[in-house]
Order: sequence, then C-alpha cells, then structure tokens
Amino acid sequence: MVTTADPGGTRTSVWLTARPAAPARRRTEAPSGLDRERITAATVRLLDAEGLARFSMRRLAAGLGVTAMSLYWYVDTKHDLLELALDSALGELGLPAGPPGGGEAAWPGRLQALARGYRRVLADHPWVAPLTAAYPNIGPHARAFDAALQRLLDATGLADAARTGAHLAVSQFLQGCGGAARRAPEGDFCLALDVLIAGIDAKAKATAKA
Repeated sequence: MVTTADPGGTRTSVWLTARPAAPARRRTEAPSGLDRERITAATVRLLDAEGLARFSMRRLAAGLGVTAMSLYWYVDTKHDLLELALDSALGELGLPAGPPGGGEAAWPGRLQALARGYRRVLADHPWVAPLTAAYPNIGPHARAFDAALQRLLDATGLADAARTGAHLAVSQFLQGCGGAARRAPEGDFCLALDVLIAGIDAKAKATAKA
C-alpha cells in the first residue's frame, strides 16, 4: 500500500532510469496485450476510483486481468507507475502555444488560464497533489507545463531574481491550493489568483519604470 508521501526511500526517478532491453527470448514470454501506456492509463483510473492509499500492484493487475508479476515486465516498482500516472494526469493540461502577445493573449490572462487548468487537474485527480510532493515531477508533461509558465513569466519583463521569485510564488501557490482544490470555491481560488497576478504585474511595471 502506498501512502500520500511514500516515495520508497532513496530511489532513482523512472524518468532518469533507462531500462535495459529484455533478451528476445524473454520478450516473447511477456504477457500479451500489455504495454506501459495501457498500464499507466489503468493506474490513473484506479487512483481516481480508489485513491492513493488503496493503490497496490495486485489491485492494478486484477483490473487488467493479469498477475501482479506481469506488470514488472514494464516497470521496476510501483513507484515507477505512480510517477508515470502523475505525468499522464498533467498531460490533460491545455498549455498555451507560443509566446504571449498583446490584448486577450497578454500574459496575465494566459497565466490565469494556465493556473485554473492546473487546479482542475488537482480537483479531478486528488492524488496528484501528494505525488507532486513525493516525487521529482520531471516527466515530459511536467516539464512542458514548467516551460509554458517560464514563457509567460518571461513576457512580464521581470528579470533575474524578480522573475525567479515570481516563478516560485506561482509554483507555491498552485501546490498550496492542492489540498483544498476540491473544497475551495472557484471564486475564492480565482480571487487569490487575481491578487497574485496583480502583484506580479505591479512589480513588472515598477521594474519597467525604473
């Protein structure tokens, strides 16, 4: 059973570990109909249905109609699967394409949309917030989200320490809202987000005048 913050001690992220290819003979012995994508999708469904505390390889295997040992052809540990599921959920985010321009596409509006989208992921998948605290969160979708956030903050005109501070403020705000994402009214979240964005905007304007 996995708890809300049980990264399994000292371990290497699934995104940093290259699994050696299985010998041809052993590949033919692998269970048919399985692959990482199918297993990851099933993991997301199980976590949504039963929660993080009840997750186990046996429950996952039962849902797939295979033995628990079959899953280890594709991942080394259950923690690998949780990292894969975490990044899969973050892949539901709609990320802004390209650098922000003016008008409706200006950075404040796009930052608000990005943050609200992140909150929806947390609300739809309550297990995402604790996993982002337990694991490195360096999968491709997580990195794409961070790159999109960086582009929006680049557009503010803030430089160096100020831009780094803005990035930290937004990141901590989004992580902090994780535990209450499903409970806090949407209006309260948006009001707090507006205050945060107004602060970044004020800092950017003060920097531009200076």
